[in-house]
Amino acid sequence: MTERAPRRSRLRRSALSAAAAVTFAAALLTPAATAAPAAPAPPVAPAVAAPDIPVANVKAHLAQLQSIANANGGNRAHGRSGYKASIDYVKSKLDAAGYTTTLLTFSYNGSTGYNLIADWPGGDTSHVVMAGAHLDSVTGGPGINDNGSGSAGVLETALAVSRAGLKPTKHLRFGWWGAEEYGMVGSKNYVNGLGATERSKIETYLNFDMIGSPNPGYFTYRYDSALDALFRNYFAGLGITTEQDFEGDGRSDHAPFQNAGIRVGGLFSGADYTKTTAQAAKWGGTAGQPFDRCYHSSCDTSANINDTALDRMSDAIAHAIWTLAAGGTTPPTGTVFENTADVQIPDNGAAVTSDVAVTGRTGNAPAALQVGVDIRHTYRGDLALDLVAPNGTVFHLKDGGVSDSAANVQTTYTVNASAVPANGTWKLKVQDKGPQDTGYIDSWKLTF
Repeated sequence: MTERAPRRSRLRRSALSAAAAVTFAAALLTPAATAAPAAPAPPVAPAVAAPDIPVANVKAHLAQLQSIANANGGNRAHGRSGYKASIDYVKSKLDAAGYTTTLLTFSYNGSTGYNLIADWPGGDTSHVVMAGAHLDSVTGGPGINDNGSGSAGVLETALAVSRAGLKPTKHLRFGWWGAEEYGMVGSKNYVNGLGATERSKIETYLNFDMIGSPNPGYFTYRYDSALDALFRNYFAGLGITTEQDFEGDGRSDHAPFQNAGIRVGGLFSGADYTKTTAQAAKWGGTAGQPFDRCYHSSCDTSANINDTALDRMSDAIAHAIWTLAAGGTTPPTGTVFENTADVQIPDNGAAVTSDVAVTGRTGNAPAALQVGVDIRHTYRGDLALDLVAPNGTVFHLKDGGVSDSAANVQTTYTVNASAVPANGTWKLKVQDKGPQDTGYIDSWKLTF
């Protein structure tokens, strides 16, 4: 995973505890007491259940990546021989399994980089489900958790597709990215190199960057409510409660896809953030220690893996691929009402609103009203968001004032609005509760 940008020193934020951040993460998608919370809609079950992904197979791939690093100066970094050997290893496995593989080259820092794309025969090529992971390490270590783990989990899932002879409804594509550690260079090159038509065919991209952290957490990307529910429900079936990923937000290969308007999801087991007491009680492991103490270090070896987390995460990848390949968790297809006019948000000031007029509906709003939000802001932790219904009912979407230093709020919330009339003027209410950072509402929409 790409190193985060340095944070500015802001005293009002540094005083916030890690426990408060956890509370904030849990509250992001929880409506206020004025509206009953909506349970996520269950995803469509796959026609054929996903197989168990043998963790021994995933670990065998990691052992190969470790051997490659050992033979090539201790790393598998962009521009180094270890990376090319890694991509050749993955390609050989996929070629033997019946995939159509394409090795794409790009140039960065005076060196040739490589992306590997693997397409499984069949499925509707106008509806592509894609999963990927970056294959490169930093120069300072072999990168077995970051991100041999995600690469191996995706590879073994792809091989399981071949073993099962899966005949998907949608077209399956897998990708392994180069030079992620330099700022998602490989995945950006891939997305930017697609024409508008080909880009529009990619319906979903799933990203897996670090899924075997030794002191693991269970984090999901919550940019898309249906994809998030797909993973959350899977882990709930194992008795595991997930949390929203903030640490990896915008720092891995999902970002170029998301910026191109492609819906994204994914899983993450944690990097150098510290596990809280509450998280240790929920997931096990050691509170007060990083999720991965060897993040971006020479000790990120094959010994730096939690087998249980790797096993669960790999099985979750397969579950998502089998479900999506069968046509499950499709995007909302109802009537859309949208406001694309920019509204400036005063820095540390009064709340502003943006209106959407809903007409032509009968009865009340749905129990799973989709609220799509695109807010451009340099420090989204400042922002508090509410949806205000025509009758004045307030649905709380997001808290403000918690240390979340990433930029922008670009996500879809789901609220249970079945108790309020559909027709009328709905308002997105946004308030900046902290100094120094500015932004604006770019657009927002309601999908009925």
